[in-house]
Order: sequence, then C-alpha cells, then structure tokens
Amino acid sequence: MPRNAFAILLTCALTLGCERVPRADVPQTPVASEQARFRVVVLAEGLEHPWSLAFLPDGDLLVTERPGRLRIVRAGVLDPAPLDGVPEVYASGQGGLLDIALDPDFSSNRLVYLSYAARGEGGAGTRVARARLGDGRLEGLEVVFEGMMAGGGRHFGSRLGFDRDGYLFVTLGERGQDERAQELGDLAGKVVRLHADGRVPADNPFVGRPGAAPEIYSYGHRNPQGLAVHPESGSVWVVEHGPLGGDEVNVVAAGVNYGWPVITYGRAYSGLPMGEGSSREGMAQPLHYWVPSISPSGMAFYAGDAFAQWQGDLFVGGLSGQLLARLELDGERVVAEERLLEGMGRIRDVRVGPDGYLYLLTDHADGALLRLEPA
Repeated sequence: MPRNAFAILLTCALTLGCERVPRADVPQTPVASEQARFRVVVLAEGLEHPWSLAFLPDGDLLVTERPGRLRIVRAGVLDPAPLDGVPEVYASGQGGLLDIALDPDFSSNRLVYLSYAARGEGGAGTRVARARLGDGRLEGLEVVFEGMMAGGGRHFGSRLGFDRDGYLFVTLGERGQDERAQELGDLAGKVVRLHADGRVPADNPFVGRPGAAPEIYSYGHRNPQGLAVHPESGSVWVVEHGPLGGDEVNVVAAGVNYGWPVITYGRAYSGLPMGEGSSREGMAQPLHYWVPSISPSGMAFYAGDAFAQWQGDLFVGGLSGQLLARLELDGERVVAEERLLEGMGRIRDVRVGPDGYLYLLTDHADGALLRLEPA
C-alpha cells in the first residue's frame, strides 16, 4: 500500500470516519467545463455537516446542519445564532437533521417542513415535521409523518419534495436491512406520498390492500438521498445509493418496484454478487447508474437563465465521488455525463437559486455553502 494511502486510512481511523477530513479548497480560477465557464464562490463556511438548503422569498437561505441546527444566511452572511424551535434529533451515524422544504403556499402560511432522524419505541427512524417560520424561531411544530423505528444509524433517506399537485413526497432508506425494501407492510426502502398535513391520499397505489402500508407510492429502494420534480413533465425523480457500485437515477411511478435488493448493478461490500443480477421481470430499470459509486445526494434540474447551455440538464452531488455530475437528458434518457469539481469535497446538496445560479453544500465538519456563477 502506498504511504499516502496508508496515512489517509490511519487518519480516517483516528477521527472515526473519513468524512471529518477537511474539504478541499475551491478552485481559485474560473472552471472551463464542456458547455459553460464558471467560478465557485464561497458564501459561508464553518457549517457542521450541512445537509440541505431552501430559498426564502426575501432572498435569505435556510440551511440544516446534521447535528440538529437550522441556520439562516442573510444578505450572504451566515447568522451565528441557530433558529430556536427545531425538533430534537437522533444525531448518530447518518442520522440527524436532514432535509428542508417550504410549503407550496409558504408566502401565506410560512410553513417549513423538516425531515430528521428521531428516537422512538424500537430504535430510531425518519420523521417529518412542519412548523411556522417566525422571527428567529420555528413555531407550532407538529409531526406529520413517522417511519418505522429500527436499530442502527444507517440509511434514513431522506429528501422531501412537493409535486405540482401539492402532494408531499418523502424518500426513506431501508435502514441497512435489505429485505425491508420489498416488504409492503414496512415503510423502509420506500418513497411515500402524503397530503401536506400527513394524511394519506385516497388514490395512493396500495390504499386498501391488506397488509400494505397505504403511504407507500413506490418500493424497492435502497437509500434515496436526492429528489427533484421535473420542471416540464412534473414527474418526480430520485437518486439513490447502491452498495459497491449501482447508484441509480429513477423516475418514481405509482406502485412500481425498483428492485432492491433483488436486482442491482452493484456488488456487496465484500465484492461478491448480490441478488439475482441486474434485471428481473416486473422490476424497473434505472434511467442511469454509476459503477463505481459516487454516493449521490442532492439533485436539481437546471431551468435558470444564468447558464443557457445547461437548460434542462440534471445536476447530482457526489459524496464518496467528491464531484458534481451534470447529466444531459433527452426526455427520460441520459445521453451524456460530465463530471465537475472532482476532488473539491463531499457534495451533499444541489439547488438552483432564484437568481439562476447553482448552489452547493459540502458535507464536512467544516462544511461550506458554495455558489456557481458564470465567469
């Protein structure tokens, strides 16, 4: 083993995980990609494992930190004081305060949705709560969804997103227990669909089916950590982690089985094959997959004005890959991929701002909020 590789492994062991290695410096000069030239601007630093961000109508940004803090960036400056009223989280392993989403009617009701890992009877699981955003605090917090509890700190999901009809979609990991993704009586390894107040829509695909959880919209997922609604079709897209390879991009459809752990393009961490191969009748194929893994987390369709060349492209953050993937699309086909910012750090979230710029979060103990601007 090369000395530098051994040193990295030793550092990881002593710090209880490679994710505590400081992020790489951002490029100091403009980046020339295949279709655009841009610069990377650091908006805020010193964020502890930031997970998600949301844009407020007044131009401020909300940022979640996995240990359980909700921060606000005002006029490009990170407020040192976190907001009060955030729910207590289970900040262990991959758990903690995760995604944030604004209600479609936020301008009138000021409702903010949070997904997070929480303790409950039988272990820990994913919860979704909503609250009104007041002056420096969340008010009237209420839990609108709770996934099944289990032991361990792996694979909570969990992205949130509202489709055009106002339904709330929540992605849920299978908690590191593969078989749960195929069990319709279990919410692990699923994408669920709810009304904004947590009620189950009457037309969900498994409503009325004996033994099935009515919240389920699709199943057979491993650990989906990205969700975005297509700006033209309105369809819901997700990206999810494979094991050793086999990360996937999927379009979510009602009642569809996406195959985990029966089919996968990845392998077990031992290197041995998994499941029955990469295809089986009745199980959906991914639109795109990565071998080796990039550990996708956070995704956004570009529909802004700042980068005309990127119109319609899908951007996906990579954690283990430490990159930003740009996927060119032809309908629901991925026709090309470009890898940007390789080695810059673990990219946890990707969003398109109202200004048309691309915003990124790097997932490190000293994480950063970055913005991609035309050079």
